[in-house]
Amino acid sequence: MMRADIPGYTYGTPAVQKAPISLAEFEQIKKAVLFTDEDVKYLRLSYDVLKDQVESILDVWYGFVGSHPFLVYYFTDWQTGQPIAEYLAAVRKRFGQWILDTAAANYDQAWLDYQFEIGRRHHRTAKNKTDGVRAVENVSYRFIPALIYPITFTLKPFLAKKGHSSEEVEKMYQAWLKSVIMQVILWSYPYVNPGDF
Repeated sequence: MMRADIPGYTYGTPAVQKAPISLAEFEQIKKAVLFTDEDVKYLRLSYDVLKDQVESILDVWYGFVGSHPFLVYYFTDWQTGQPIAEYLAAVRKRFGQWILDTAAANYDQAWLDYQFEIGRRHHRTAKNKTDGVRAVENVSYRFIPALIYPITFTLKPFLAKKGHSSEEVEKMYQAWLKSVIMQVILWSYPYVNPGDF
């Protein structure tokens, strides 16, 4: 899974720590959000729909973040307060790969491990270490679940661009929504008090 052209993308490598929950426990999270094999089917359908639209999707998402200074803040140098262009660019590449990884719906141990790595990279535990930057040290937790809606809602028009029926588009959208909710749950781990996750 390692992509040499995406610096810091360590999915499936020994650099990623083992997830603190088991695949069996992750299955319980799936059941809690009503995620089924049909959702896997429609996520995978979305892969072919989205794979050539990744940059356009990122333009929308980065435009949204860029229009809110309180979100851009997390990409700024903690001393100067200025956005770090190379940090934004590096994260964008990994964000694009995240779209494809989400659509691939491959929920194996490597995927589970990497979700916790993504969470660490938003939290002071590991933020900035991947890119060696001096940005603000922690993404405030409140914005992680808050972004579920804009990320999924703005994706829906892209899901509709390849001629699928409105029912298929809705099923892809619902599968994405459930997947993003599950991922945000996993990313939340470093923010939760020990023993409470």
